[in-house]
Amino acid sequence: MTTRNAARVAAGALAVLLAVAGCSSKAKDDGGDKASAPAGGVKTDVGVSAKTISVGVLTDMTGVYATLGKSVTQAQQLYVKQLNAAGGVCGRQVALTVRDHGYDPQKAVSGYTELEPDVLGFAQFIGSPFVAAVKQRVDGQDKVLVLPQAWAASLLGSPYIRVIGSTYDIETINAVDFLINEKGIKKGDKIGHVYFEGDYGESALVGSKYMAEKSGLTVVEQKIKPTDNDMTAQVAALKQAGVKAIVISAGPRQAASLVGVAAAGGFNVPVIGNNSAFAPQLLATQAGPALSKNYWVASPSLPIGADTPQAQKLVADYQAAYPSDSLDNGVVAGWTAASVFGEALKKACADKDLTRAGLDKALLTINSFDAGFGSPQDFTDPAAPSSKESVILQPDKSVTGGMKVVRESEASSVAEGYTPGA
Repeated sequence: MTTRNAARVAAGALAVLLAVAGCSSKAKDDGGDKASAPAGGVKTDVGVSAKTISVGVLTDMTGVYATLGKSVTQAQQLYVKQLNAAGGVCGRQVALTVRDHGYDPQKAVSGYTELEPDVLGFAQFIGSPFVAAVKQRVDGQDKVLVLPQAWAASLLGSPYIRVIGSTYDIETINAVDFLINEKGIKKGDKIGHVYFEGDYGESALVGSKYMAEKSGLTVVEQKIKPTDNDMTAQVAALKQAGVKAIVISAGPRQAASLVGVAAAGGFNVPVIGNNSAFAPQLLATQAGPALSKNYWVASPSLPIGADTPQAQKLVADYQAAYPSDSLDNGVVAGWTAASVFGEALKKACADKDLTRAGLDKALLTINSFDAGFGSPQDFTDPAAPSSKESVILQPDKSVTGGMKVVRESEASSVAEGYTPGA
């Protein structure tokens, strides 16, 4: 390189450096980028100004989990509205920025790329495959807290992506335990497992295979895509294989088709789904009677219709805020995640550190958090899910939220001894 060219490169680099410094100074004036806010001496960086704490929401309003995404998001908006009405956090109002990715991988990643530079963290990110797609960025350069509406075991181990509740493998172990103890499945039997390709379904499959090995069962696999809505072929294959029960790790549409087709063909075996595989709106469809009779769901929490003061208050508040919308467990999931995020914010405020690092550190101190829906959540170990317990629910259109509890929150003995990824 010539001396003249070197000088030009150096001058260009200096110009870039000065431009970056100028941006940094502006961020500091706004209360961000590792500056201390003028009032109270609270340290801040990305997503926090003197007046606002910006939080990201990456949801599905138009895709496979549209019903879930709407409920989760509205519950979080309700939580933030109440939090702000009570004074906010550290004298600041919390603001949610919502993006709908429609369960499309490209939209999910681009939504994350758009929001990440401007938010303190994410109170929602639906879709295990999509969270996994940005995990390297989250852990490496961004170091931003993500509370996903996703329970794949592959997300464990990150200090920033923190799964709320049992992962899909553990949840499926508890689901098969229910089939064994309550539905007569015994050693030597075959069970079917219909699952989405990708992190969600394959994480659940690990759980069913592990439980099958421990219990002397055989798993008959049926892998499907999120775009596969008709389960006729899968039911026929499982019926021919002679399975005595079925696990489904897919979406509500697939579960309704599976249970409905099986019932119509006289194949009346018990079916149990992971927590993402049901929406109470299904009870008004042709599959409704079959779902009420032969379908169960493993859930990380009690349902929205639980008999607890917190659940009853949430029902009343949600109905007042969204009178035309139905209640489902997405409301519980959204409220719980927002409550966990809010609790971490409050602890970070008390520590006078509203930086991304301060928020992560605050979450690590939460070891027994319960938003009023069952299992206490422990966030002190990033390598472990916050709980190993599951509640078993059954569809019932006569109860609030369309789900009743048939087994209270507990972890099976196999789940207790299981280590994800080991």
